[in-house]
Amino acid sequence: MADLLYERINTNVRKYSSFSEEDLQYFNSLLQHRTVPKKHFLLQEGEVCTFEAYLLKGCIRTYHIDHDGNEVTLQFAIEDWWVSDIISFHEQKPSHWYIETLEDCELLILTPETKEQLLHRVPAFERMFRLMVQRNLSQLQERFFRTVTSTAVDKYLDFLNRYPAIPQRVAQHYIASYLGFTPEFLSKVRRKLSTPSPPKS
Repeated sequence: MADLLYERINTNVRKYSSFSEEDLQYFNSLLQHRTVPKKHFLLQEGEVCTFEAYLLKGCIRTYHIDHDGNEVTLQFAIEDWWVSDIISFHEQKPSHWYIETLEDCELLILTPETKEQLLHRVPAFERMFRLMVQRNLSQLQERFFRTVTSTAVDKYLDFLNRYPAIPQRVAQHYIASYLGFTPEFLSKVRRKLSTPSPPKS
């Protein structure tokens, strides 16, 4: 049963680097298995992030509340994604973000202490985490570029193309906050896409 619990995360980390069975067994021994109910805050603004979590099951949202009280969604995460506030976790500084479960979730967690033990014992994990950070930074840069260069319709279509499983699992107003739209504007975009274009004469 334990091997099945760690099978997916081991497959995930092997995408980034090569690890021996002994390396993976040590890695698995450091992970905390945790189940978390829907609508639970893993992190709130002002708290220090104490986890890097691999999502075995469920859906999670990371967001910020701006000065006007509006929620601004940074990220959704579903199965086989990692969730954390990287800056808060590594620098042990208060976070600007909320990380909330949208479904009942099952997680495998590293703490700052267990991650430090892992990197000391198995240096190859340094490369794995570095490549993950580089990938996330690349995705954020692409998202910023699309934000300033794409039309509203193109932004929504790109979101559907990149994350096809998410719209069936999260509320539309969360998607609107991710795209920088109001819920009403997202409804207009969706209506526009669902309305057939008139035939050309």
